[in-house]
Amino acid sequence: MGLLDSMVDTVLNARQGAGQNSQGGLADVLGGLLGQGQGGGQSGGLGGLSALLPVVVGMLANNSQGSGGLGGLMEKFNQAGLGDVMGSWIGSGQNAPISGEQLGEVLGGDTMGKLAAQLGLSPGDAAGQLAQVLPGLIDKLTPQGAAPQNGFGDAGDLMGMLGGLLQQK
Repeated sequence: MGLLDSMVDTVLNARQGAGQNSQGGLADVLGGLLGQGQGGGQSGGLGGLSALLPVVVGMLANNSQGSGGLGGLMEKFNQAGLGDVMGSWIGSGQNAPISGEQLGEVLGGDTMGKLAAQLGLSPGDAAGQLAQVLPGLIDKLTPQGAAPQNGFGDAGDLMGMLGGLLQQK
């Protein structure tokens, strides 16, 4: 994940260079972007969000390993009977909530275990944190109320989209 880490650093440095204080930094920007308060409501504040970002990008990017990007994730939600939940995140209305337990069931034990290992958390804690971030992020990445036909592109494309959203804040 070295490329993703360097992209996150680039976005952070650009934000800080534009007069953002480094104390809140990414936590404030992403928290605001995702409709959450200081630290994005995550335990671990800045560290939690900065660790989550590459994991979520890895899940949503077309070149993701395991999830199949946005399209693959949508399919998993449909198979789990929660397609309407994800549809609400993409659509222009209110975002339906999802629990960490539900998200863990959608992703499956193996995938959740891998994501938890990346985050250094238990699978339950990782699922809970992802459940807090994923709805808002997908919502912000689909401002027209529709999923892009070809997904969000590769990890670099997705980080560019996120950078653009951060520049708008």
